[in-house]
This record gives sequence, C-alpha cells and structure tokens, in this order.
Amino acid sequence: MQKNDSKSLLMILISMMIWGSIGIFRRFIPLSSSLIALCRGVIGALFLILFVKLCKKKIVHHIGGRALVLLALSGAVMGVNWILLFEAYNYTTVATATLCYYMAPTIVVLLSPLLFREPITLRKGICAAVAVIGMFFVSGVVESGLPAPSEIKGILFGLGAAVLYACVVILNKMTPGIDAFEKTIIQLTASSVVLLPYVLLTEKSVASDISGLTVVMLLLVGLVHTGIAYAMYFGSVDGLRTQTVAILSYIDPITALILSALVLGEKLSDYGIIGAVLIIGAAIVSELGGD
Repeated sequence: MQKNDSKSLLMILISMMIWGSIGIFRRFIPLSSSLIALCRGVIGALFLILFVKLCKKKIVHHIGGRALVLLALSGAVMGVNWILLFEAYNYTTVATATLCYYMAPTIVVLLSPLLFREPITLRKGICAAVAVIGMFFVSGVVESGLPAPSEIKGILFGLGAAVLYACVVILNKMTPGIDAFEKTIIQLTASSVVLLPYVLLTEKSVASDISGLTVVMLLLVGLVHTGIAYAMYFGSVDGLRTQTVAILSYIDPITALILSALVLGEKLSDYGIIGAVLIIGAAIVSELGGD
C-alpha cells in the first residue's frame, strides 16, 4: 500500500487551509461576485501556465475533441459556481455558505446511479440522508422555523454552488487520464472566456470601488487561493493515498468555520454545530468506507 509522503501531507494541508479562508477575503472585496470570479480565473490561469512552463512541462498535450469540450464546459460551470458561492457569502454567514457548498459530495452520490449506473450502497445512502438532515440543522429551520429572506437567499446560492460543483466533479470523471494541471488550466481559461462577456455587459464603472486594498485582495484570491493552492494540491496528490486526499479535503470547511468565528465573529448556533458535524461527518464516513 502506498505510504503518505510527509511533504505531500504538508502541501495538501496548506492548500486546504488556503481554500478555507476564501470566504473571509471575499467579504473585504467590494466588487460584484462575477468580477471577482473573472479575476480569479484569469490570474489563476496565468499563474498555472507560468508554473508549468517553469517546471518545463507541456502546457497542453493532444486532447481529443470530446474531452476538450467537456473540460471547457466544466470550466464554464466552474465560473458560474464561483459566482453563486461568492453571492452566498454576501447573504449568509461564511460558515453557513461553506456548509451548503459541502453538500456537493452528497449530490454526486445521489446523481451517480443516473449518470454512471453506480448503485448507492447502504452506507452511502445513510451518509447522504444524514448530510441532508444536517443541512436542515444548518439552515435554522429546526431551531426557529423559516430563516429571514436574505438568509434563505444565501442558503439557496450556496446549494446552487454545490450543485454546480457536483457537475464539475462529474464532468471531470468523464475525462480520465488527463494531467491535472492541464485540466485546470483549460478549465480556468474557459471560465474566464465565459465570464468576460457577461462582466462587460453587466458591469458599470467600477473605478470608484477599486482601492489599493481591493487590488491586493483580488491578487491574493487569484494568486494564492487559486494558482498557488491548485499547484500545491495537485503537486501533493501523487504522494498521498487517494483516501487520504479525500479525507483531508474536509480541512477546507473546518478552516472556514473556525476563521468565520475568529475573524468575523460569525459563530454557529448549537443546532448549526450539530448540522456541521452531521454534514462533514457523513462525508468523511462515506469516503472512509471506500466503495
């Protein structure tokens, strides 16, 4: 059995903690979610292209037409997914938005029988049901009935982002055997190409909202949260067992919950904590059990 490399473990832990902090950074960028998503895609793609060139690898190998279309489609979906997630951060707490977003693994499990003819095992079915119950706790319905309209909007944006992220995962499963860096460069480029005309058509002048701090935050989201985090993540997976990668991915939402409480003072209620444990716990148990 493959052993986990200590350097790879450190790299994936850092990448997950970086991703877990993105909601905090979004709160300090006074720009539209679509513009932030565009900047993230462009800066991230350029960084990864430079990184691959410095590593003296080919940026794009020969890819079949079908695979290229699927990757471009997944990139476009990724861009819209970012917009919905960034909007979720605007309308609800970072913790709630992140937990909604991490319903994506459950959505993949539920869609797998339809798309891949993969039966849902009893364990995965129970884990999916537990995650859905956890979502009710997080939403606040169990505690105090229907949440405020803005909170509902944030939850729906978060769940919408989860659905789209699940679509990205599913599309990636349809393009096996392609280098991870190559996939990501194509996806980030496609997301930028799709978002650019939308931003040009919908955005008015943003000059008044651009400050030195805003530029720094955008660069951090593009370089650190996208380019560097992806490079560290993909650079670590070959040195780790597949199950280890899957389990450590949940450092991301745990980091988001801790930072939202420490930095923004957004503490989960007791019911919210129960929901968080149910969602993250169910996902981890589902991964631990293999197929």
